[in-house]
Amino acid sequence: MQTNATHTHPVPPPYSSLVAVGDSFTEGMSDRLPDGSYRGWADLLAGRMAARSPGFRYANLAVRGKLIGQIVEEQVGVAAAMGADVITLVGGLNDTLRPKCDMGRVRGLLEEAVERLAPACKQLVLMRSPGRQGPVLERFRPRMEELFVCVDDLAARHGALVVDLYGAPSLADPRMWDVDRLHLTAEGHRRVAEAVWQALGHPAEDADWRTPMAATPPPAWAARQLAHARFARQYLLPWIGRRLTGRSSGDGLPAKRPELLPYEGPAT
Repeated sequence: MQTNATHTHPVPPPYSSLVAVGDSFTEGMSDRLPDGSYRGWADLLAGRMAARSPGFRYANLAVRGKLIGQIVEEQVGVAAAMGADVITLVGGLNDTLRPKCDMGRVRGLLEEAVERLAPACKQLVLMRSPGRQGPVLERFRPRMEELFVCVDDLAARHGALVVDLYGAPSLADPRMWDVDRLHLTAEGHRRVAEAVWQALGHPAEDADWRTPMAATPPPAWAARQLAHARFARQYLLPWIGRRLTGRSSGDGLPAKRPELLPYEGPAT
């Protein structure tokens, strides 16, 4: 006996455009391409979405080092005016890493951003940012988690998706982070793109993105001390210097991809 009943998973709508808003995480540091530019999860996601939607358009307004106030002032209005199907917003983490951080102000600015972006697109995507293991970030962890509570609350109120990268064991692995210990490697960005892809309702291309990499022997003591010294000299001390003088690594830099234009690139 023949039946017409089929069991299929709902297919997400073919979104026709994506705008990414944020800081270095969304700009794509440290997923460096041979020409010295950065790729990152948002570019990878745009490539996948473009493969499903002819004429797909993509803008990436992110600039490294931006605080949530700067993101609201410089990016949110531009993103809202673009009328994209999907907008991703990740911000506030740079604020939590500052010695003096007014979390009430950060929450208020994040709320303003969500209230302006949610009605301006078909789907707003927020994230609980990844956090690596290690002593450097431990002192900032309570602020980060306060930020994520705010993200969850705003998403519930405004119909946004939340991609929980903070709760993914794979992204806590120090091997997923570049030598600066602040930005993901190419493999880390690939996993973030997969996470957002699945959150938007697409079938998994990597169902195990949350699974940590296989264990490897830890580096020898001398190699670890050398790595710590290099990190302090090349990244930590300059970072502290910028914090003390009020400068940012993104000062004077333009948006990565400031206009909503057809995306052309590898769909990987």
